[in-house]
Amino acid sequence: MAKDNYSYKKQQKELAKEKKAEKKKQKKLEKKTMGATREFEQGLSNQIVLEQESVNRKVS
Repeated sequence: MAKDNYSYKKQQKELAKEKKAEKKKQKKLEKKTMGATREFEQGLSNQIVLEQESVNRKVS
């Protein structure tokens, strides 16, 4: 009868665990980057609105 190769199974399990952790890390990084991008875009749009208001006040 053939004997199970537990070290191979353990190695495969560890590789799968590392891969899952890497995906999780990448997902968190993407989420953080998207949040920063949104904040930047929102800040930019607020700045544009303020500049337009100041230009409108100077024209009036």
